[in-house]
Amino acid sequence: MTIGAPLHPRVGVGCIVWKGDRLLLVRRGKPPGYGEWSLPGGSQELAETLFAAAEREVWEETGVRARATAVLTAVDNIVHDTDGALLFHYTIVNVLADWLCGDPVAADDVLDARWATLEQADGLVAWDPLRQVLHLAAARRG
Repeated sequence: MTIGAPLHPRVGVGCIVWKGDRLLLVRRGKPPGYGEWSLPGGSQELAETLFAAAEREVWEETGVRARATAVLTAVDNIVHDTDGALLFHYTIVNVLADWLCGDPVAADDVLDARWATLEQADGLVAWDPLRQVLHLAAARRG
């Protein structure tokens, strides 16, 4: 392990916000996943509930208001550098949320934000575990 490497996993939250048949995506503006399409989300803060973290991250990154309703699943995001040293370890809890109001505008630490159909998301999202989460979310909606 290199100096500055994480000593334990961090809890992250990804928020799946649906508006009709479209879901909210953001293009990450910082590592891990810089430049990649993902869900709005980030680290849970101390004394913050998971749902409050999800709602806060959506608002900070996109200006969209959403109400978290359920935990869908969790995935690990473990990133190593080219020499195998650990850079990041997040346990990401993916939360479902209902859109309340607002149109996405890139803010905080994202480069872009938009609504996308599941088919469009499949073409934008590079990380396979996230594509699987999105399909699970769509199947749960029915």
